[in-house]
Amino acid sequence: MQKETYKGKKILITGGTGTIGRQLVQRLLKDEPSVIRIFSRDEHKQYEMNIDFQAHSNQLRFLIGDVRDQQRLMRAMEDIDYVFHLAAMKHVPSCEYNPFEAVQTNVIGTQNVIQAALVNGVKKVLFTSTDKAISPTNTYGATKLTAERLISASEYQKGSKSTIFSSVRFGNVMGSRGSVIPLFKKQILGNGEITITDPEMLRYMMTPSQAIELILQANEVAQGGEVFVLKMPVVRIADLAEALIETVSKKYKLNDEVVIKYIGLRPGEKRYEELMTLDEQLVALESENMFIIPPSFQGKPQSLERNITELEMNPISKKVVIDWLYDESLI
Repeated sequence: MQKETYKGKKILITGGTGTIGRQLVQRLLKDEPSVIRIFSRDEHKQYEMNIDFQAHSNQLRFLIGDVRDQQRLMRAMEDIDYVFHLAAMKHVPSCEYNPFEAVQTNVIGTQNVIQAALVNGVKKVLFTSTDKAISPTNTYGATKLTAERLISASEYQKGSKSTIFSSVRFGNVMGSRGSVIPLFKKQILGNGEITITDPEMLRYMMTPSQAIELILQANEVAQGGEVFVLKMPVVRIADLAEALIETVSKKYKLNDEVVIKYIGLRPGEKRYEELMTLDEQLVALESENMFIIPPSFQGKPQSLERNITELEMNPISKKVVIDWLYDESLI
């Protein structure tokens, strides 16, 4: 069914040159779309991606643009069937020190995507959010929460338009650009010292392939306004560091001891993340591999107790983490 969804269709991916964007393009090409437009503001990344995907040059179009620029988005979305909105400022410290820049990209940029999709009659728009949008303590999380609300609210503000809007909520994507795995690996190979903010830090983790499947599965079943959340395991960051020390040292035959240094939480950072608020857990639906949070405007009454599996913060073992690293070729 999924292959037929995108066969012969026109797709736009904002932020399409990022880690998830590139893998999403690679995955979607198997479904034989008519064209995939890759919309981003980084000319060099587009240049590199164009070379890497040269075999599919007849299906790919690279558009320089910024989601802050509504007119450019309007043009980019002409005749588009499906939009995957991945573009964002995503680094917590950067958003803390440049809060209005984060608002312009993550909030105003999302509203621009919504407006352009409605004007151009796009079939579906899927937005990628984050677990940091739950009870946010930083600018990044607050902007993503606001963007989630904009996406859901567009469902009942679109009038006679038929565009369907929905969101997926990511945890930490293992190995994505700027994430902790490439950083730790660089530190191990560089100065032999890993820096961790807090020894008790826990994070929900998902593999890149899981992120792609969540996007495609959610977009397939979305009816409008939902937030889809993958069932993800919890990883202790200190365990991840130890797993990387073990695997990277083995691969590169490193003999020197690697030291773990604790440096304290960064501005806006949390020790523990959440996948859903308690209120969301009382209305959420559950499938085999994900939770589905219905839009609040549907007025679904809250249960007095959860109807879904209880979310537990029990970290997986270091052995499972090591298996993941090898399975996803992240070493």
